[in-house]
Amino acid sequence: MRRVALVATAILVAGGCGPPQRAGSAEAAPRPGPASPRLFDASGVYRSMGALVGGGALPFIASVRYLAGPTPDSTLAVFSVSLTNQTLTFERRGSEFVAEYHVEASFRADSTSLTAVRQIGSDEQVRVRNFQETLRTDESVIFQQFLTLPPGVYYVMAMVRDRNGPAFARAERADTAPRFAGSGMTRPIAVYSAEGRPERTAVPKLVANPRGTLPYGPDSMRFYIERYGAAPARAAAPIVARVIDAGGRELWRDSVPLTTGTDVSSATIVVVPSKLPVGAAELEALPPGGVGDTTRARFLVSFSNQWVITNFEEMMSLLRYFDRQDWVDSLRRASPEHRPDVWREFWKATDPVTLTPENEALDDYFRRVQQANIRFQDEGGPGWLTERGEVFISLGEPDEIADLSNSGLDRSSLRVLRWTYAAERLVLYFQDQTGFSRYRLTPASRADYQRALMRLRQSRK
Repeated sequence: MRRVALVATAILVAGGCGPPQRAGSAEAAPRPGPASPRLFDASGVYRSMGALVGGGALPFIASVRYLAGPTPDSTLAVFSVSLTNQTLTFERRGSEFVAEYHVEASFRADSTSLTAVRQIGSDEQVRVRNFQETLRTDESVIFQQFLTLPPGVYYVMAMVRDRNGPAFARAERADTAPRFAGSGMTRPIAVYSAEGRPERTAVPKLVANPRGTLPYGPDSMRFYIERYGAAPARAAAPIVARVIDAGGRELWRDSVPLTTGTDVSSATIVVVPSKLPVGAAELEALPPGGVGDTTRARFLVSFSNQWVITNFEEMMSLLRYFDRQDWVDSLRRASPEHRPDVWREFWKATDPVTLTPENEALDDYFRRVQQANIRFQDEGGPGWLTERGEVFISLGEPDEIADLSNSGLDRSSLRVLRWTYAAERLVLYFQDQTGFSRYRLTPASRADYQRALMRLRQSRK
């Protein structure tokens, strides 16, 4: 289970329509500016999982999940929004960096109705202590609120606005708040943490996972589920949880005990990546003894909890500049059934800090890939596939960048950039021979770069 401190940064909890109460806040980061190419975009997958996906300059993922309300004619909705650090604008205030954002959500009877059955609006603030925290690109801000609804079909709208800048995004979709009047079981809800409630009038203590994404490495994913209206003996019996692929093939199975309360039984299902393939999967929860309806929830298996990569071939392509090419080759040669085992070995061998659940080397690498894709888009293709992108990803930020074309230091008619890496005693020259910003390493610089890269990789093993 990844550390909740990294993701649960702005949680609001409110029972019914009462005033929200702040339960905590922490870290996020600045928006890079205008819309730019996004490599790790799984918008279509998240929409197929039932999420509300906001795009543009302030992308977000929102989810609405449902539990039984205090009466048979009420449903408890769990509305949650996930943001990444780069979507927010930070301002320095004293010794801190502060970002502010506004969240709205409305539940209307139909798409044309001007009056919402229920709506929420909240202004939030995120504080961090250093500039590096504002540069995080992982899921670092979660807004969450509970509200009660009459059961029925709704047109749900979610909107997030940056209060320190002009960026905003909204998403809409039709959804159904189910009626929990008799016996039955909820759909599994992806969570970071959960504590079951004893009765329907209580609010569960949980932190939702709006993205529902499970890293392919040595992590696990949790789902919270409730059961209602069963006899005490049957309520105490375990439920069966299993993961199936798109073809209905069973990939994972476990028996999970229920904790019984006054009129609510609950369980937390822990899914381990084990033999799960990369991509979309579905969790099924079978009621005790097979009596009742099976409930389902879709989730995503990716190579990282912050870099959404759901295709093995794409992963191999993105790792072309990674330091440990010996492990990349091992992963490339592995058969599909052995890939999870090789990936776990890859993860352990390349993880510089084994005490943390993240692989810092991979996170730093993919962060450079994303930055290169944004910085070098002037060549007309993916920025990370340019020669400047290759050098930036492999060696990092140069100590000095000089445009010799404008300085008079280059006497030719070619446009020339000079990158200097002081620690490596390396000076590289990029030439644009076409005049369309197609910068290429000169032959001598390419040879120098390859030698420096070989020395650097040897030192990092």
